[in-house]
Amino acid sequence: MKAALYQYKGSGLTRHSDSDNINENEAQLLLCFGAKNLLQDATVFDIARQKFPGAAIAMCSTSGEIYNTEVSDNTVSMAAIQFANTRIETGSVKIEDFANSYDAGAGLIGKFNPDGLTYLLVLSDGGKVNGSELVRGLNNAAGNSLLITGGLAGDGSNFHSTLVGLNNAPVSGLIVGIGFYGANIHINHGSQGGWEMFGLEKTVTRSLSNVLYEIDNKNALELYKKYLGNEAESLPGSALLFPLAVVLPDTGEQVVRTILSINEAEGSMTFAGDIPQGAQVRFMKANFDKITSAASAAALQSLEGDSLQPRIALLISCVGRKLILQSRTDEEVEAVDEIFKHKTLLTGFYSYGEISPLVKGNHCQLHNQTLTITSFYETE
Repeated sequence: MKAALYQYKGSGLTRHSDSDNINENEAQLLLCFGAKNLLQDATVFDIARQKFPGAAIAMCSTSGEIYNTEVSDNTVSMAAIQFANTRIETGSVKIEDFANSYDAGAGLIGKFNPDGLTYLLVLSDGGKVNGSELVRGLNNAAGNSLLITGGLAGDGSNFHSTLVGLNNAPVSGLIVGIGFYGANIHINHGSQGGWEMFGLEKTVTRSLSNVLYEIDNKNALELYKKYLGNEAESLPGSALLFPLAVVLPDTGEQVVRTILSINEAEGSMTFAGDIPQGAQVRFMKANFDKITSAASAAALQSLEGDSLQPRIALLISCVGRKLILQSRTDEEVEAVDEIFKHKTLLTGFYSYGEISPLVKGNHCQLHNQTLTITSFYETE
């Protein structure tokens, strides 16, 4: 397995010095993560196709691009991979062709032959797709036995529309899957948040999908404002600083949910993932040092039980983390690089939702405000 990183800034490709000397004509996979305004122009896809004529090309708009240890805006970060003993298959579905996101997830699984399928990477539209329902559909259709990671496309901090593409210029509403086949590819993963919880645990008493109305039979928005204090005056923007820890009632697993918007008239809050009725919740707040430490923990988690050095790792982190860390955003990527001993190429993006299991062996979950890592190496 060989991997190489490239960066596009509007005037051509720059190759990272730590890249392997791959045969660009024989690379089987090219992952492209870029600013929406750049991906809207077919030029980027045309350049990618010309340079990597035999590769499956997946593209995804972002809220920031990861190029090894750098975090950038208004660029395209590309990762080319040349496998020795691994087969790649790809598939995609359009959300408008299905009744809901659950069915779209199940439909995507149906695009792949299960024989020998080791892992599925999913890149989804981040505006039109309900990430929680998508993940539920993926898991159920795969029998909760397939390792799946990935993320929802971003649009900076605009939250308007996102783009995803497969072997064509990216478009809105697409969900892409990349299947890895064979016993020689080894995939590990880690997922950590690093947020600090405060206040007592409470129960969701009224919710519908990703809209929260009542906690402990009290108006959720009013209760939330009470906990925020002076920060409540800056809602909904300040909500990124105060996500919600949610213990899922069906599995007991804890996930983080980010608030996307508030409705003053009905006293509700809309989240970037489902808030099930009956779930236990606690408020959370940002802690810069813990967020950076969580990046190290996610990298360590991805290395657990394995002695082989990953050749490349895919980092998908939440836009909320980037908005909080601001000028210190590079620190969480550098923390991962440190754990990997500067020997693993890093690629990825800042997203509207992260897809990964919480622990090894479990089915995937939708996360917010989390850094997820998927690492790859191949044996002969």
